[in-house]
Amino acid sequence: MIRFILLALILFGFLIFGYPLLVMQNSLGKKDPAARDRESLAIVQYMFRLLLKLCGVKVTVKGRENIPGDRAVLYVGNHRSYFDILVGYTTVPGLMGFIAKKEMLSIPLLRSWMKNVNCLFLDRKDIKAGLKTILEGIEKVKGGVSMWIFPEGTRNRNADETELLPFKEGSLKIAEKSGCPVVPVAMTRTADIFEKHIPFIHPTQVTVYYGKPFYIKELEPEVKKHAGAYTREMIQNMIREIQEEKAGNE
Repeated sequence: MIRFILLALILFGFLIFGYPLLVMQNSLGKKDPAARDRESLAIVQYMFRLLLKLCGVKVTVKGRENIPGDRAVLYVGNHRSYFDILVGYTTVPGLMGFIAKKEMLSIPLLRSWMKNVNCLFLDRKDIKAGLKTILEGIEKVKGGVSMWIFPEGTRNRNADETELLPFKEGSLKIAEKSGCPVVPVAMTRTADIFEKHIPFIHPTQVTVYYGKPFYIKELEPEVKKHAGAYTREMIQNMIREIQEEKAGNE
């Protein structure tokens, strides 16, 4: 419970007392948006690393060499915890933003920091607004900013980590329309940090596995029609690989 209280205090303190810093970043963005993006990302990454350390979370990164270093990509991952975002932002190279639910826009200050680190906000109930978000994501990728999406649409609470929710097929449109590679991402044990025993935070060893990238345009026609299901199966196999490696080391 102490970790949860400290986490809440640090987050609240950063949003309130970091307001002058946010104003400076917004001012910088009017003159040099690229510099604002880099500085805001560095600030957020520092805070996220601090929070992970405070919570006793250790992250093992597998497959980092699979991430292309010369272009923006679409990260497609499974989703079990709020901590997935912290792990993602602290382990990928370069600029990257998450596709978040539009409800996050209702949180003052936090929404501003999210915008500064290239997050986009998806309205899952409004098709027209959702299409606009996808188009914004395509422009981000074309501009050199990678995007990260959770095609399950919500946090998966299934006990078996390999039992993923269905992937929404339209979720990979950013990669299809921009021509960028898709990097499948598997995370394990992130829900063990907090979601499995709210409001307590437990020190946890989590693993994030970046799979081999692929291009939707290079998939077989029948597979291309169901690119979401194809990626879902890849991530399931990656989770099983992590579990098998862990079992073999015990």
